[in-house]
Amino acid sequence: MSLQRIIGVMLLFFLTEGTVFYWLLPDSMVGRIVPHFTLAFVLFAALYRGRHTALVLGMAFGLLQDLAFYGRIIGVHSFAMGLVGYLTGLLLERKRSTLLMALFVISVSTLVNDTVVYIIYRVFRLTNQSFQWALSQHMIPSLFLQLLFALAMYIPVRRWFEGSLKPKTEEEED
Repeated sequence: MSLQRIIGVMLLFFLTEGTVFYWLLPDSMVGRIVPHFTLAFVLFAALYRGRHTALVLGMAFGLLQDLAFYGRIIGVHSFAMGLVGYLTGLLLERKRSTLLMALFVISVSTLVNDTVVYIIYRVFRLTNQSFQWALSQHMIPSLFLQLLFALAMYIPVRRWFEGSLKPKTEEEED
């Protein structure tokens, strides 16, 4: 998959997580579950395209999230998504990703992303909730949604990314 298509798909996920998703969610869960569909795609890019692509995508779409949704401090989500994408790509640079490994990496990376955002918000006193409360009320419910999304998208995303990594034949090179 070319970088232009990756960006197009991520823009579609960005619009979905900010608009359509909240129409489908029950009213009692609207404040608790926060979708991170673009983060999942950044992590898939880290698994299949490398750490540098994940860093750039994470920083760009994190900044877009900061500007569109979380305007109190600009750059928090950009920093967190870029950092998590880069570290994920760095840790799994030469490893072949299986379904369970991808789901485990996405779950741990989502928790790390949410923890980094929480810590930054706590340092700048934008939240006064305890970490245990944030973990049980926001991070864990969002993690389950993230895992369902990653499970549903694993096969198509793997085919898209692995299709772009096939070596060219001699006829295609000429």
